[in-house]
Amino acid sequence: MKKKSHFLYKPIEDKTIVWFENSNEYLVLENITADILKRLHKGISVKEIATALAKKLAVPLEKTIDFILDLEKKIYAPKSSKKLNVINDYRDVKKPKKFEFIKYYKINKKIFKVEFSSEYELYLVHPKFAHLEVDDKSKATHTFTIFLNHNFIFFYVDKNFIGAWSKNEIHFFQGKFSMELIQKIHQKKENKWMGVFHASAVSNGEKSILFLGDSGNGKSTSLALLQAHGFTCLADDFVPIDAEKKEVFSFPASISIKKNSLETLLPLYPELKNSAEYHFKRLNKVVRYLKPNNTNFNAHLPCKDLVFIKYKKEADLQATKISKIDAFQQLVPDSWLSPSKENAQLFLDWFANLNCYQITYSENKKMIATVSKIFKNEL
Repeated sequence: MKKKSHFLYKPIEDKTIVWFENSNEYLVLENITADILKRLHKGISVKEIATALAKKLAVPLEKTIDFILDLEKKIYAPKSSKKLNVINDYRDVKKPKKFEFIKYYKINKKIFKVEFSSEYELYLVHPKFAHLEVDDKSKATHTFTIFLNHNFIFFYVDKNFIGAWSKNEIHFFQGKFSMELIQKIHQKKENKWMGVFHASAVSNGEKSILFLGDSGNGKSTSLALLQAHGFTCLADDFVPIDAEKKEVFSFPASISIKKNSLETLLPLYPELKNSAEYHFKRLNKVVRYLKPNNTNFNAHLPCKDLVFIKYKKEADLQATKISKIDAFQQLVPDSWLSPSKENAQLFLDWFANLNCYQITYSENKKMIATVSKIFKNEL
């Protein structure tokens, strides 16, 4: 007996985005394909669907039957699950009695105590949050514990086990650390978040814009430039959006600045000259961290605009609206999206109402002026 799948459908432009509850996956389908899927889900027979489709498209019945059977096989085929070599009996894992590093970070009025068993774990977290470090060790609101055991990173929050990850899955641990942090900062459990996006979020105090782009395209550099010209950094790299308000919430991490951006940014941020440099071999990049100018990490603002930004040497500025479908296909793969059906519907509805742009630039002033126009709905 095949497992029943549940779907959500959202027509956008000339396509249909389909969400699959069993796998929490999104696919962009042609409208005819989405319609077949709806009919299969309603229990209509393959032959009946194929007959109607063959008549509509004026193609042989055998071809439409084969097409529908192939689609049905792909949709209902069981997903292969990747087996992880994680230690299953966590009761045998003992937390260290002593920690080599203990850091205290102040976010709004809360003090976060973070225990690191070695410099390796410290390196995974501290650089992004070093600007929040305080000496106040009296009353920690929450305690985060991170230690290495049998080559796995173990993570506890307030003595509650959160998870364990191999060294090949460090980015998953870092994402979970940030997820636990925003839950505590904003007092919202994981199921209250619509999604988290690998983007930068900038605000003008009234609303926010999301900036996206492949690594090296200048996303964080653009954010730093905008921050120096009166805009506020809400979040960099990890942008959470809640389910209730569908708004971008502040995240207190620093802005990561790559080495090739220093020449542009040093006149604006002389502190970068002597700031620590971090080498991330896995990502093949060297970065320094810039303190965000946000002073209110409780802030949350609506977002109606998505901008794919790219710095290109000697390029004339180009700023155009782009296909929402193209934007969707670039946004989703690098995002964490809530697996709940209710939140998936909220995400589809939110996305359908976004304006999507592409900005290519070489002159910083023109880029800043263009972003100002987007904030004013003038582009």
